[in-house]
Amino acid sequence: MSSFLPQSIRALIDEFSRLPGVGPKSAQRLVMHLLHAPDSRVQELSRAVGSLKTGLQFCSVCWNIAEEEKCQICLNAEMSLRQATQICVVEEILDVVALEKTSEYKGVYHVLHGALSPVDGIGPEQLKIQALVDRMKSFENVSDVEVILATNPGLEGESTALYIMKLLGPLNVNVTRIARGLPVGGDLDYADELTLTRALQGRAAYR
Repeated sequence: MSSFLPQSIRALIDEFSRLPGVGPKSAQRLVMHLLHAPDSRVQELSRAVGSLKTGLQFCSVCWNIAEEEKCQICLNAEMSLRQATQICVVEEILDVVALEKTSEYKGVYHVLHGALSPVDGIGPEQLKIQALVDRMKSFENVSDVEVILATNPGLEGESTALYIMKLLGPLNVNVTRIARGLPVGGDLDYADELTLTRALQGRAAYR
């Protein structure tokens, strides 16, 4: 980074560079854009970033993001507006966003907040896997429950799906795996609606 730039500009470029998918050059362009933007626009952005986490929490049921104890999807399930016995297990909150865009899925979710990755020090304890098992045990007739494993089709996602399947097997839960309409190594939040719809429709029993 050019040392002649003022410290405030260099500091903001550095912060933008820490964001996923934003390289140094993109960070510089973003900062220069803001530098030329009206003060009101910069202040709006500052307020939005500053209040990002205000009033937010994780849903006590599915670990999706929520403004109250339970997210809107889980609340809708309580009102029978969604199928509470069909639970789609995903890695991240953005995966919920991607699946909701299809308008195909009418069940609820369980967000793991990651995938198993021993190399990165991420084991079952770092994920919401035990919370999923506990959730299954709360059902009166767990045999009526379908768990759709919709982790990403890469090595970590497949390992996570297999681990969960082994945990849920003894509980007599109906476990399915999202169909291979998704490319291996791809992420749900980058897939288009048609691909996700076909993947949901073509799911099969997980072996």
